[in-house]
Amino acid sequence: MRWLRTFGEVVRSGLTIEETRLEPLLALRTAAGVALVIGPALWLVSPAYAASAALGAYSAGAATFQRTWRPRKVIALGAGASLALSTFVGYLAAGRLVTFLPLLAVWAFAAGMAWALGSTAGIVAATTVGAMLVTITLPTSVGRALEHAGVIALGGMAQALLILLFPIRRWGAHRDALADALAAVADHARRLRHDPTAPFDPEPLMTARDAAAVTPSQARTRPPVLHGPRGLAERILPVVAALADPDVGAPAEGPGRDRARELLDAAADVLDAAARSIRRGTPAEVPPRSADVLRVDEEREVLEGPARQAAERLVELLAEALEIAGSGGARDKPPTAPDPASAQFLVRPTMFRLLPVVVRAVRRELRRDSPVFRHAVRLAAVATLGYLIASRLPVGHGYWAPIASVMVMRPDFHRTYARAVGRLAGTLAGVALATGMVRAVGPDAHLFGALAVVSAALSYTLFRTGYAYSQCFTAAYVVFLLGMGGQAWEQTVPERVVLTLLGGALAMLAYGVFPAWETPRLPGRLADWLAADGHYAAAVLRGYAEPTREHRADMRKALLASREARAAWQEAYDRAKQEPVRPRGLTSREAQEALKGFDRAAMLMESHVPRADRRFAPEAERFAEALEADTARAADDVREHRNPDWGRVEEALHVWEGATGDRNPVLRRGVELQKRALDNLATAVSRTPLERDVGSAREEQRVRAAVAAEGDGSSPAHRDG
Repeated sequence: MRWLRTFGEVVRSGLTIEETRLEPLLALRTAAGVALVIGPALWLVSPAYAASAALGAYSAGAATFQRTWRPRKVIALGAGASLALSTFVGYLAAGRLVTFLPLLAVWAFAAGMAWALGSTAGIVAATTVGAMLVTITLPTSVGRALEHAGVIALGGMAQALLILLFPIRRWGAHRDALADALAAVADHARRLRHDPTAPFDPEPLMTARDAAAVTPSQARTRPPVLHGPRGLAERILPVVAALADPDVGAPAEGPGRDRARELLDAAADVLDAAARSIRRGTPAEVPPRSADVLRVDEEREVLEGPARQAAERLVELLAEALEIAGSGGARDKPPTAPDPASAQFLVRPTMFRLLPVVVRAVRRELRRDSPVFRHAVRLAAVATLGYLIASRLPVGHGYWAPIASVMVMRPDFHRTYARAVGRLAGTLAGVALATGMVRAVGPDAHLFGALAVVSAALSYTLFRTGYAYSQCFTAAYVVFLLGMGGQAWEQTVPERVVLTLLGGALAMLAYGVFPAWETPRLPGRLADWLAADGHYAAAVLRGYAEPTREHRADMRKALLASREARAAWQEAYDRAKQEPVRPRGLTSREAQEALKGFDRAAMLMESHVPRADRRFAPEAERFAEALEADTARAADDVREHRNPDWGRVEEALHVWEGATGDRNPVLRRGVELQKRALDNLATAVSRTPLERDVGSAREEQRVRAAVAAEGDGSSPAHRDG
């Protein structure tokens, strides 16, 4: 039953229309690149060369739509070169299964391991496998194979040339990432007005940091407005959280709470204005009411103590945001030349220095429990098996089966199955649409070439609205290309439908036989997050004990490591919820909420770390050591399904409570919140297996009852106890 319910969710996901902003200008430019190579090839050479050129241009153009921070023209050139290489190498081994199948297996395995470098590299690498399967049927000699490889590379060059000549929203993705980070902090500030303990998802800040990493050549041309606002958002986040929190900031009720709500609302307005300014490159105006709220009156200010300190700090930071919002991108300011020795920007390796990075990334994933490694094994097995089965069937174009498998397979269960459903639905619709047009207009290579360009443009336009809808026009594009090459639709269309169904079934079966479930990996992900959070909290405490520049640097490094561990947990948790396997031995939601509370307490303390080089709380150093040691040991306990223990933390806290002297109120309350969060975590992970199974079953029943009640319009009955 769980598999049936999961498969129903997969079908809905595969056919869902994603709400996203369309980019018709980008689609038009990329489709023009396809037309730029199809037209001359048809006119000067032959339909076969036009098909090769169209494959290179289309695939290179599709690669530029992936989420990446490198220049688009570099991605197009790299995709075209990779497609050309796979075509030529594939032709050399084609002709006999004894030589081609091992090459296909090795190439598919390497394409699967490319996911270690990110989704863009993995998708482009999978495309090269498809190119190898299709284009080896076109040449008739080694010389012709070289010509076809060159024509395919020419398609990638055409796309790169158009990107160079007609740039659209240069640095647009980087601007969007930074604007999204500022907008996320603004949204968090608004939510804090009504929920002072509202959680914050750090993903937009992590994405902005990833986008900020540039090569030295990119740093010389990066707009000045992209240099500093990310750090501003990082500094504002803990301050607004500390201001809103009733434990360390404004009181829960009264004039102080009203003043905090005004400041949070004004902060959201300023951050939204800065986000719009960066996204559009135009000056943005902040409402005068918000600017008035940000003026702190020394005599009439109702906030006191830590809350007042947080308010004053917030006003200072928002003054910088106001300057950004009024600059409109600072177009009149020349970019500052970066100094590589001073590391003023986050360094991204150049293409020539990327090889060692690639080797290290792939080496880290060469282990049996790695999802990337298991994906590479599945990809190699399915590609070769699909090609072998299709070659034995009484149909032509057997390569459609392995192509369908390769293009839908992903390292996780949900996306693989959803894309298989989407590809089948899109293929059926696209083939039916294109077939009707082919039958209506009759054989005409030039007309089919024009229809292929139109289909490519529509596919690019719908690229981010859902795989099924983009795949519909991709299927039509392929049918028109085959018609341009002289293939009869009666021969190609039914075969492609059957073989696409076969390829999708093989991809889904492969994941069921050799899965990479995230559910059993949840304890390890949670342990990594706990250890990283413990290190971050200890770094914050050391900042109180001795607020030096070195400790601030350690705190920043620990914060980034904590966010990465949290993101890895969240990704695994989201995938596990979509898997048809039942979690065992871990109350995931309760443990997640406990660690979020622990992380939030450390962030609240971070907002009030002293800035002067003086010892503030020497006892904090001993508590930091105890906290770091206990969380590291507890992380091992979570991995081994043992009950964690906070003995050192309790002892250090007891000694600290008995010490003389006044402790900082924010530090005191933050430590109490951390201890409470650790106790909640121990409760979530310290149950017996029977209790955990019963608890999971009861939680699932409560969720079902709540969903049913919502559907009936009623509310669940209240039960005491």
